[in-house]
Amino acid sequence: MTTPIKVLLIDDHPLVLEGIRSVLETYDHIEVVGAEPSAKEGLAASKKKLPDVVLMDINMPEMNGIDAIELFKDQLPNTKLLMLSMHDSREYISTSTMYGASGYVLKDVSTSEIVTAIERVAAGGTFFSTGVSEVLMGEKNDASANSLLTTREQAVLLLVAEGKSNKDVAAKLDISIRTVETHRKNIKKKLGISTTAGLTRYAIANGLLDA
Repeated sequence: MTTPIKVLLIDDHPLVLEGIRSVLETYDHIEVVGAEPSAKEGLAASKKKLPDVVLMDINMPEMNGIDAIELFKDQLPNTKLLMLSMHDSREYISTSTMYGASGYVLKDVSTSEIVTAIERVAAGGTFFSTGVSEVLMGEKNDASANSLLTTREQAVLLLVAEGKSNKDVAAKLDISIRTVETHRKNIKKKLGISTTAGLTRYAIANGLLDA
């Protein structure tokens, strides 16, 4: 008899948590070993239960799922991480995979797709739901990650990633603060990234800034 895939769920929404749990428990080859409301509690439970796969939400209080990925990879290197989110933004998807998640599934997919994702990730593969795959393919189809940005936009991005203010960037590049603001707006729009922290991670991931 095949050993069931041990899965631990982490989501701060009780209805989502119990809904997924009740459905997954109908599958003989999947064993839900825990369902926790936070990343911190999920990590503690995982150390005891040693799940094969952790299905984890991203937006949670105290510690979000993306930040938790590094802790899981460091403390439970054999556990595979599958992110579950309502967001299909490039920033969330790229950052999750960069930090070590094996898959990314949107919350509006069918139960069968979630099960397929768990099976694929548990076997050592990767899985991205349809909407997520389209975002990733769009990213890969660019000639290069940085080809999205003009040379001046890359210069602005680098300075922003280094923590420089709009005033500092303007002085450094000899342009107006208004122009810097316009460049930042265009950069965020092109990359699908809304936060400065996200821009910094992007700059590091694409070789514009040393980690």
